[in-house]
Amino acid sequence: MSKYFLGIDQGTTGVTAMLFDKKLAPVSRGYREIAQFYPENGWVEHDPEDVWQSVIHAVSEALKTASASPEDIIAIGIDHEGESAMLWNKETGEPIYPSIVWQDKRTSARARELEAEYGELFRAKTALSPDSYFSATKIEWILKNVPESRTCIAGNMDAWLLYKMTGGRAHKTDASTASRTMLYNIESGEWDAEICGILGIDVAILPEIGDSTRIFGISDPDAFLGIRAPIGAMLCDQQAALLGQGCVKKGMLKTTYGTGCFMLMNTGECPVHSENGLVTTVAWQIEGKRTYALDGGVYDAGTAIQWLRDGLGIIKSAGECSDLALSVKDNGGVYFVPAFSGLGAPHHDPYARGMMIGLTRGTTRAHIVRAADEAMAYQVADLVKCMENDTDTPITLMRCDGGAVRDKFLMQFQSDMLNIPIEIPDCTEATARGAAFAAAVGVGMAKIEDAENLFSVKTKYNPTMSADEREQLQNNWHRSVERAKNWIE
Repeated sequence: MSKYFLGIDQGTTGVTAMLFDKKLAPVSRGYREIAQFYPENGWVEHDPEDVWQSVIHAVSEALKTASASPEDIIAIGIDHEGESAMLWNKETGEPIYPSIVWQDKRTSARARELEAEYGELFRAKTALSPDSYFSATKIEWILKNVPESRTCIAGNMDAWLLYKMTGGRAHKTDASTASRTMLYNIESGEWDAEICGILGIDVAILPEIGDSTRIFGISDPDAFLGIRAPIGAMLCDQQAALLGQGCVKKGMLKTTYGTGCFMLMNTGECPVHSENGLVTTVAWQIEGKRTYALDGGVYDAGTAIQWLRDGLGIIKSAGECSDLALSVKDNGGVYFVPAFSGLGAPHHDPYARGMMIGLTRGTTRAHIVRAADEAMAYQVADLVKCMENDTDTPITLMRCDGGAVRDKFLMQFQSDMLNIPIEIPDCTEATARGAAFAAAVGVGMAKIEDAENLFSVKTKYNPTMSADEREQLQNNWHRSVERAKNWIE
């Protein structure tokens, strides 16, 4: 009898695969980094085949660690990096261009053109303002610039992984992913023909949209490690994390610290249109019924720590950050705006660039590391204020997951900057867990409300900072952000 649900979390910088038992308790984990490529300034790409091989490696490692066989898999849940998009030959399955990652800014000028001419139309139909962040202009760019694209099909990374996993038999997506493309009509729940027409995208090349929890297909054992199991769920990574944190009731909020830092608030059955630069999105669709969320994104969070490691070489691993940050009494006047990919909400400035200010001869690597940690917390605090303003609801608690929650300094500082408690779950891999749980729903072995039982607190941080200190730090941060804006036109 099969034993495990497989949750595959395809993130921007790596793939995590986890096995969970029938009670959704974690059993084993596999991981493989994904290479990112920067062919031109502001461009960010993945090799789709490398992404697929990273999935194979991570799943193999998880199976091996648990001494599990392919027959032990009950069902598979996939979550993915969101707005990254690609095209591949519909007959051969060969990618005709690298996947363009959500951070990529090559279509910023095109997004501004669309905003000027069609901004209100896009907001009315998709609930999104034209932005290079979303998939639509990425697909349009490939169609315009790669001759072979006219014989291809398109999709986000979920559709690509499903295609590979099923041996080319399925081309599907779910409503949460479709809502991140800028091509999806948020009222009808379908691809919008008028919007697609403006961008020159034939609806026929896009994947079929449906529920987030359903049987998308059966994995092909010849293509996928000998595993023949139903793919019972597909959804965006942040929506999977919302499920994994048990946030299935209206008003519940989670923040995931990864490559970027993303906050989602469950807003229930009705979409909330933000007045503060947040994204209105589908959280998930089950049996045709959509649940919505407000989404705020920090584009560069974990990437800042990676830069300290790989770019500057001042740390060997992220695990050093907390001790280094705590080794100095404060940031020494150093503020770091990690706008490598522009700024998200509430600033939405794709032309901002990274900046470090306040350096003196007394600045040490510990001050720089502390400034990078603090930058994550400042940006999250900005998002919380947006959430409160859009929903007219004070936020009194936040649940957090992702790799950075292991950083004790960061989590305490985050609680201090928000002046609210922060809860860390016993399973910090909430995204993979949410995907696995959704798969259980998709094959009829769980109900969505059961997600509340997934969450239990491992660590809780309470605020200790004075109001005066908090205000001074926030003011200095906002002064720094203003200097980083509109750096490149």
